[in-house]
Amino acid sequence: MPLSSLNDDQRKAATAPLGHNLIIASAGTGKTSTIVGRIAHLLHKGVEPSKILLLTFTNKAAGEMIARLERYFPKKVVSQIESGTFHAVSYRWLKVLHPNLALKQPSELKTLFRSIYEKRNFERMNLPLAPFSATFLYEMYSLYQNASLEVFDVWFLEKYPEHEVIMDVYMDIAEEFEREKVDYGFASFNDLLLRIKSHLEDHIIHFDEVLVDEYQDTNTLQGALIDALKPTALFCVGDYDQSIYAFNGANIENIATYSTRYHDAKVFTLSINYRSTAPILSLANRVIERNERIYPKKLVVGRIGKTHPPKLLMYKDLFEQYQAIAQAIKHTYTPNDDIAIIFRNNSSADGIEASLRELGVACKRKGGTSFFDAKEIKFLLDLLSLMVNPKDMMAFIHIFEYASGVGSALAKEFFQCFLYFGKGNFMQGVLYPTQNDLPKLNPNKNVQLGLFDDDDEIGSASRFRHLELDAKVYGHPLLKHPKIIQDGVKFFNDFYSLMNELRGMENPAKILQTAIVSKLYKNIIDILSTQRGRLKSGELDEEKKRQAKERIERKAGLLLQLSRQYRELRRFVNAMILGGGELSEGEGVNLLTVHASKGLEFAEVYVVDLVDGRFPNRRMMSSIDEERRLFYVAVTRAKDRLYLSLANYDKVKKIEYKPSQFLHEAGLIKGEFIEPEAKGKKKE
Repeated sequence: MPLSSLNDDQRKAATAPLGHNLIIASAGTGKTSTIVGRIAHLLHKGVEPSKILLLTFTNKAAGEMIARLERYFPKKVVSQIESGTFHAVSYRWLKVLHPNLALKQPSELKTLFRSIYEKRNFERMNLPLAPFSATFLYEMYSLYQNASLEVFDVWFLEKYPEHEVIMDVYMDIAEEFEREKVDYGFASFNDLLLRIKSHLEDHIIHFDEVLVDEYQDTNTLQGALIDALKPTALFCVGDYDQSIYAFNGANIENIATYSTRYHDAKVFTLSINYRSTAPILSLANRVIERNERIYPKKLVVGRIGKTHPPKLLMYKDLFEQYQAIAQAIKHTYTPNDDIAIIFRNNSSADGIEASLRELGVACKRKGGTSFFDAKEIKFLLDLLSLMVNPKDMMAFIHIFEYASGVGSALAKEFFQCFLYFGKGNFMQGVLYPTQNDLPKLNPNKNVQLGLFDDDDEIGSASRFRHLELDAKVYGHPLLKHPKIIQDGVKFFNDFYSLMNELRGMENPAKILQTAIVSKLYKNIIDILSTQRGRLKSGELDEEKKRQAKERIERKAGLLLQLSRQYRELRRFVNAMILGGGELSEGEGVNLLTVHASKGLEFAEVYVVDLVDGRFPNRRMMSSIDEERRLFYVAVTRAKDRLYLSLANYDKVKKIEYKPSQFLHEAGLIKGEFIEPEAKGKKKE
């Protein structure tokens, strides 16, 4: 049984009486086994499985824990346990309350936010300072939702008091954004938590125990949601030394103040590390002990046998470093999949990837641009989302933004036109319009905010008679729109043809195959490959464009392969939206940002670019303590061999580097670290 495999520390935590229990689980100490043991203990004590809630930070983690439990308990019992990420669980609950709820990715909602922002004519306001961009304002608003329970303007003005003169406009944009999400049935990932939290104020969803994994990474909103559940017992597992998501709103105070917030709190510490060898663990501890100790702990090495001390690799030039590491990996006996190269900055990965590929060493990259964030993949998913939900305005806007002369605001107008032409039915409005005139989109002009007026005269469709269009497109009322230009009409013609061809299809793979070979998508491929094929001078490199086109087609083919596992389009689209960030493509050496490496382990680990300015990254860091925690997470991914690497010079940028202070703290470089500013040196 699960409990029999636990050590004394793990067993004490797993069998603790119901209450508020906090388990400090450092890297490699068996937190997953402890959580599984805890759930097994609850089931043995007679707790109903449906009264157990397991919250994790990836659906994969939840799936692994449930799979372990199924080795000991009937599947019909284990399947009743509510489990998943905060967002996945909230999404399931909300879908029961609101079946037509459409979960949208941040990039999609950013487009909606921008379409609202663009209606404001800031130039007419005679402001004493430039307003923040739509993108920055959206990101700050999203961060606010995660990080604060105050109202937006109070939180925002604490950071940017000089923007008080324009705060009313910012608030108006945010309020309209919230209204439009409700009107169109959209929800952001933050909205899932906010709406469930609001629901819990009047409705109880009772659990005998809520278990929270990676508790150190919960943000203020997630902490408030846990409190709103009011569980009989709470079992939180985490490690303050691995709290590395402050940039994304994580609040280390959630774990730091646990003992003071819950009067009956008991704290357990898992002290035996089973992952790393003694020399690796000793190095990690020498560095992390410089951070303030929130809860006392002392790790004991659980492994025995031959060990290899961490090795410092020093090179003259940045790219020489990458090539040398690639050569070392090419000749190692360690399987590629069990090797990781970990970096603080994404820019480090490009040189490493190029060097590995040059030697024919397979590699996969995670932590940079996700496969599902690639524009060519997002376009296809937007098409599928529109097929699932024809009222998905955001998917439509993303699609039509590729049309020349059509921005997010005009695309939104087109969408509203199609609803009007189809008397509320979008597809009807695209394929079989019953209205032949244009709607008046903004009858109430807001002078104060400088909203655009839409009193333009209806244009003549005859101006496009010279174009080669589908016969039915010639008579479509959209061609009368005064703002549509020739390129926009051509784009609409291709969109119309594809929608007409997809009509009646239900199989995800068949729909995707049709979309991939369509004229519409071929034009998207040409647009994107042309953009990626341009040199810094602006000149088009045809070979670079050809390679970009091949990569786009390869990614589209991979998405098609994923779709073959599904029969229902809605399930496929939901799986891609909810789980896409956890999927990765390819095999080989793992190229990982520190954040992407968390929770993983490898036989052989290289931590690269350990120089001041890169790691720690002094321009991006929230604190040196957080950067030190990042270093701790990076080095504790290593089980057997750890290589710490740096270069003294960057030939391209002509920058000299000093070794990272963490190498001084680890004792690999003698002498106290002196920050470059103290000597008047230029930092990166």
